[in-house]
Amino acid sequence: MMNKWTVALAATGVIGFASAVLAEESHPINTLLPATTLSGYVDTSAIWNLGNGAKQANRFVNTGADRQDGFNLNVVKLQLEKALDEGTWSAGYKAELWAGPDAAGLPGSSFASNLAIKQAYVALRAPVGNGIDIKIGQFDPIIGYEVADSYANPNFSRSFGFAYEPLGHTGVLASYQFSEVFGVAAGVANTYAGAINAKVATESRKTFMSGITIKAPESLGFLAGSSLYAGVVDGGNDVVKDTINLYAGASIATPIKALSLGLAYDYVANLTANGTYANAYAVYASYQVTEKLKANLRGEYANNSGGLLYGANDEKITGLTATIDYALWANVVTRAEFRWDHIAGGSVAGPFNGQKNDLSAAVNVIYKF
Repeated sequence: MMNKWTVALAATGVIGFASAVLAEESHPINTLLPATTLSGYVDTSAIWNLGNGAKQANRFVNTGADRQDGFNLNVVKLQLEKALDEGTWSAGYKAELWAGPDAAGLPGSSFASNLAIKQAYVALRAPVGNGIDIKIGQFDPIIGYEVADSYANPNFSRSFGFAYEPLGHTGVLASYQFSEVFGVAAGVANTYAGAINAKVATESRKTFMSGITIKAPESLGFLAGSSLYAGVVDGGNDVVKDTINLYAGASIATPIKALSLGLAYDYVANLTANGTYANAYAVYASYQVTEKLKANLRGEYANNSGGLLYGANDEKITGLTATIDYALWANVVTRAEFRWDHIAGGSVAGPFNGQKNDLSAAVNVIYKF
């Protein structure tokens, strides 16, 4: 059974329900640790860039220039986990290993670029009130509508806001669920020197983070289960700049049972240098057409002064992504996606190999075990 904090975060988009469900569907390892489960996936794709060349906006490495116009093995994930029990003074752990080109996008790893530890932490529960859950080690970020695991997102390509967010922390994170409606999290972690998601820790600085989640109760009718989430990460990227991430997101149920909506906003101060900034707005819509067929749509707008998305100091860009997800085989995610990015303003008129528009089509196939 998922713990209350996992359910609350999944409802906001901070983690995907699919990610939580995957953990629930993991299989016991018949070793000296019978409570440990093994799970993971193999993530593959094919991408066709419809324009000239392979230049596109920076989102995540899985749609980078080296993945355009070809077939790709993105990542293989292996996960070992002993989940927390509902009893007092419960203890467990999680260890996630990524192998493949996508691993190069993760922070905090001293391994070769195609091998990285995504998460590795000790999990503890202290029987105080409803129970304080504690993670010690390397863990996923507490902000963001989308996550690093591709299948847990509504779209294959990541959002503009995803490029602004930290992808992981090494430190301590504590969470507490006051009720089914309200929960909080707070933590402290190492600060990394240089750019966002760099790999070298700076011992003289620490990163502080906190977040709150509010879930609509059953008494709100069709809005029951809708959630709001807000979080802040004060990263202090190095001695030169102090990067601060602010995030707000919502998952909204509608009177139409098959339709759900999502909202996300990212703001980052001092992203690439002191005085720089970034904004990213995203709207999500998902419609369950049939039991096996789901349609997902994402609309975006982003601007920043740091040149992170396509190399201009005054970037303005819009994006529209349409994804069709059809569950044809058991345990397999099969998606087809069309993405259109458009330069809405800035000093660079045609950054996509001389063009204002970047269009691509992708197929994503993932086997989960």
